[in-house]
Amino acid sequence: MFYLRWGSVFLLVLVSGCASYGVVKNLPLGATPAAKSYSLKAWGQDARLNDIQMLLAFSGGGTRAAAFSYGVLKALRDIELPAKGRSVRLLHEVDSITSVSGGSFTAAYYGLHGERIFDDFETVFLRRDVESALKAALFNPFNWFRSTGRTERAIEVYEENVFQGATFADMVQDGRPLIVINASDLAHGVRFSFVQEYFNLLCSDLATFPIARAVAASSAVPVIFQPVVVENYPGCESAQREPLKAMRQRAGDDERQLYLVDGLATYLDKDKRRYAHFVDGGITDNLGLLAAFDIIEAAGGPEAYLAKLRRKSPRRSVVIVVNASTNPEPVMDATTRQPSLIETVNAMSDIQLHRYNVETIELTKQSLANYAKALSTPDRPVEYYFIQLSFRDVAPERRRFFNLIPTSFALSDEQVDQLIAAGGELLRSNAEFRRLLADIAK
Repeated sequence: MFYLRWGSVFLLVLVSGCASYGVVKNLPLGATPAAKSYSLKAWGQDARLNDIQMLLAFSGGGTRAAAFSYGVLKALRDIELPAKGRSVRLLHEVDSITSVSGGSFTAAYYGLHGERIFDDFETVFLRRDVESALKAALFNPFNWFRSTGRTERAIEVYEENVFQGATFADMVQDGRPLIVINASDLAHGVRFSFVQEYFNLLCSDLATFPIARAVAASSAVPVIFQPVVVENYPGCESAQREPLKAMRQRAGDDERQLYLVDGLATYLDKDKRRYAHFVDGGITDNLGLLAAFDIIEAAGGPEAYLAKLRRKSPRRSVVIVVNASTNPEPVMDATTRQPSLIETVNAMSDIQLHRYNVETIELTKQSLANYAKALSTPDRPVEYYFIQLSFRDVAPERRRFFNLIPTSFALSDEQVDQLIAAGGELLRSNAEFRRLLADIAK
């Protein structure tokens, strides 16, 4: 969560006393000619097989997470399935990708460009020293007295180098998975997903919103970067009360879901919440998993969710978690020297992160089992597959290499090569994934 290599930037932040203001780029509903919304309701499944429902979840972790998840996409591209006398790539059966922080760069680029990602993403992002570009913008004296702040400089870098002005309307393309980029609401601590159903709470149009701003929000580490600010427009509150009421009733006594509903309901108080401030999605869900199941619950449960997507119940429900978190050996235990402030903050963040990841995985497994049971019928049972890919499953001698890769936006070519290779190797060797392929081949 905390970038060690950004210590100098942190010092700049401490000595900078100038106030800065977020730049609002989201438009109210109906402010522009109607475009196809980036929503569950409008999103189709055209070329996919009806018997597989596949979700990918990309974790945070800077370029390390982006490269690791990219390796998984490459492996899915290269695996073909038999389908009615023809073959289809397993990658084409991915229905949705949910992401936070570093993983959002890969997810958004694939959602925007499809398989072009395999032609230029390594050059555009993975092997580019984005961190130096960010620091150059932050340390430029001409930027110190601008009122728009550090995050706007980061968005400019992402626009110029990666997304080039693309909006969510540009991702509305047949055959592409639904990309769910996730951030955290700094004021109320709830996850916020960049899909139109969530933007409806803001009475705002997601189709015109720049992808670079959503990715910046998803990866905006607090203190180092300021929040991405969006305006909460009035005028559509009444239309949103019934969905939230239904969601609250469905939550019952589930405290986690009730907390989510209470947080989302605050957007309806337009007087108190004129703006919302979004930061790193990893704060509320570093694996990107809980956001996916929140959306299913918000849709009314698994049956209602599939109905919105115009899909029948699948035979197989697949979740692949690409977890790029690391677990480096602490050096503080080798000496009596008291740990520094940064070492202490890192240790505290790592402890919370790993414990939260464990709880998230267990909750997701249980939810996946419950959804499969709810969708099953006597003549059409639904089998589920939970596939977790992480560095703990590589050989010990290689694991140390991955655990030493920092959370940054500047990696060496060797680090990028190893991360991409690990994504494919871990997927192919995963026992649960091999069970999926064996079941499909029957």
